[in-house]
Amino acid sequence: MDKYKIPISNLDFNFKAEELDFETTEELSAIDEEIIGQNRAADSLDFGMRVNKSGYNIFMAGESGTGKSTYAENMAEEKSAKMEQPKDILYVFNFSEPEKPRVMRVPAGMGNDLKTDMEKIVEELQEEIPRAFEGEEYEAERKEILNEYQPKSNKVMQEFEDSARERGFMLQNTSQGLVPVPIDEDGEPISREDFQEMDDEKKDEIRNKSQKIQNEISQIMREIRSIKEEAQDELAALEKKIGISVVQPIICHLQDKYEDCEEIVNYLEEVQEDIVDNIDRFRSNDEDQQNPFLAMQQDDDGSFFIRYQINIFVNNSKTEGAPVIYEKNPTYYNLFGKIEGKSQFGTITTNFTMIRSGSLHRANGGFLIVHAKDLLTNPFCWDTLKRALINQEITVENIGEQYRSVPIITLKPEAVELDLKIIMIGSPYIYYLLYNYDDEFSELFKIKADFDIEMERNKKNIAKFADFISSVINRDELKEFSAEAVAAMIDFSSRLTGDREKLSTKFNEIIEILVEADVWSDSFGEEIVSASSVKKAIDEKERRSNLLEEKIQEQIDRDHLLLDVSGSEIGQINGLSVYQAGNYSFGRPARITARSYLGKEGVINIEREAKMSGRIHSKGVMILTGYLGGKYAQDSPLSLTASIAFEQSYGGVDGDSATCAEVVALLSSLAGIPVRQDIAITGSMNQKGVVQPIGGVNEKIEGFFKVCQAKGLTGEQGVIIPQRNLDNLMLNQEVVEAVDQGKFNLYSIDDIDQALEIMLAKEADQIHSAVKEKLEEYAELEAENYGELEEDEEENNAENNSDED
Repeated sequence: MDKYKIPISNLDFNFKAEELDFETTEELSAIDEEIIGQNRAADSLDFGMRVNKSGYNIFMAGESGTGKSTYAENMAEEKSAKMEQPKDILYVFNFSEPEKPRVMRVPAGMGNDLKTDMEKIVEELQEEIPRAFEGEEYEAERKEILNEYQPKSNKVMQEFEDSARERGFMLQNTSQGLVPVPIDEDGEPISREDFQEMDDEKKDEIRNKSQKIQNEISQIMREIRSIKEEAQDELAALEKKIGISVVQPIICHLQDKYEDCEEIVNYLEEVQEDIVDNIDRFRSNDEDQQNPFLAMQQDDDGSFFIRYQINIFVNNSKTEGAPVIYEKNPTYYNLFGKIEGKSQFGTITTNFTMIRSGSLHRANGGFLIVHAKDLLTNPFCWDTLKRALINQEITVENIGEQYRSVPIITLKPEAVELDLKIIMIGSPYIYYLLYNYDDEFSELFKIKADFDIEMERNKKNIAKFADFISSVINRDELKEFSAEAVAAMIDFSSRLTGDREKLSTKFNEIIEILVEADVWSDSFGEEIVSASSVKKAIDEKERRSNLLEEKIQEQIDRDHLLLDVSGSEIGQINGLSVYQAGNYSFGRPARITARSYLGKEGVINIEREAKMSGRIHSKGVMILTGYLGGKYAQDSPLSLTASIAFEQSYGGVDGDSATCAEVVALLSSLAGIPVRQDIAITGSMNQKGVVQPIGGVNEKIEGFFKVCQAKGLTGEQGVIIPQRNLDNLMLNQEVVEAVDQGKFNLYSIDDIDQALEIMLAKEADQIHSAVKEKLEEYAELEAENYGELEEDEEENNAENNSDED
């Protein structure tokens, strides 16, 4: 049995501080942007950033804590610094369709200048235009126009009045307008009484003349109105001329300033036309402008002059290179912008200056970094993002507009062209979920950057790991670490991976221990963090999470959970399992029992029958059945019924690491040979009896060690593990020392026969012979019982036939 023991030389793989070429981290150079052990991901990200084609967005897949976000941001910043600075994006008033604000793109920084200039010229025009209309030149031309057209109007009216008087009528203004009134020879209006005394012929004559004159009045009024309209047109032309004389020089000066930007020049042309068309607005007195109710009547927005403002939708004046936006709260409005409103006199109003940008707009021309889980859990975000990427444009629209039962008039801003690269960060599960169930995902995210959770524990990576520690120390202002402390961190990193040939790339967990070790070093009065402080930080972090482990150990100590660590029992064995409690995992022994008896049902998995068995565990039991058939049923049928159970297991069982234990327990039951209870076993197995590696080997060994330690170490206790798990051994120092002192034993096997020899303390051939003998006995008994049943059946048939006769 000693030949299967693992020598102490295979257990003590703690990193030696002497292998480091420094005494403290103060001697190291910090790394700020380089990522450690992620060459594949780094190459993928670099390539994705270099492809400037539609659909080549990047999905960074990896477990939490591997540095994806930090590296994505650093790489994007580095790449963006070499890219062209994007233009400012402005929203301006659409003079032809006010409900559809226009988009303007201008060179970065020019948006601020234009906004300031527009505010200045509006203020200037509000002063200059009224002054121009108060000037002598305007008044003289206005009087000239009025003097030209007023006499025409007066002459037409006077001639008509004279014509009416010649026919015995005068014209009188009434509430119904101008009406003819009959007069006498003295030119006075005829009274109603005098009119009634006239004969009928005279009355009819007056009525006919009155009707004729009334008809002529309409024609005369049209003629006068035409004269007035001509005058108004001339006055309007005069006002326009005066307006142009004031506005044009100011606008032209501005156009000269922005002559290199055609969009601004064209916009200013439209502004000039609109100001001239609305010149009366600039002539309004201050009292009108200050009256909110009048303003409300004049404009829905409450102020006419808002139309000349500039909404700097995206300001890139301070952006160096291309923008990099890390959206940590990707809600709909944070991503895609919104149209705000304000309450005014009991109603909600809005205008183009209240259109607000989202991170997608601000990242235009650069990079947007977002976490997939946050994006997918915010309503409407994923579909809206896909639509924007497919259409290569983004429209600002409030969520409610899509779901109103009654459409209302609102702003419909012009869409903004989209040209950016999305870097989405998430777990591999989310990546494959989207890849398999969203047809558009693979077309939009063609680059996958896979982040590993581990890297090779070689000299190069160890040096980088030490530099990383130095970086964290500088960034978080921690005390320097000694070489021994760094060596302890290297061991901790390997322990996280469960492999002594690897280092963990879950840097969040590394950083937590660095910070906590720094705090503990204060308690110890250390100027430089020592290995003792690192160990204390690791132990205390474990202690904060291991309450469940202690409660289970307490149940074992009080014999509430039945477990033997001495003696031997037939059909009973100590298996090993791993519990996960948040970010803390620990091992504990589990009693497995097997019972065998006559029958043909084969191996019954009690956990499966009770619906407490996972698929992998059920597969392991089926493999066990295959092993039995291949080993013992080559020349006769396998006549057997057996049951296997994890005793006192109430939360379900999964995994195949108990397959070896189940085989040993079952063969012990069949052979009638007791199993050692002072040794626990873990290991998967195939149908040919080859032992396969399992996970959590360190936790399992330490879990059984703690139980044995609590019940008293005898020097005979130990654990059997697969030989292929030797590279995974990163045991705590207490277990290593116990093995070195002969208080605890570790065995490695690569075949089930080796496990049988250790656990049943007999040669494998003897065990197999005993099992074969028992199975043959079962087969004979089964045959006898089957023969007796056939005889009984024949007798019953014969009796039934005689009764019929």
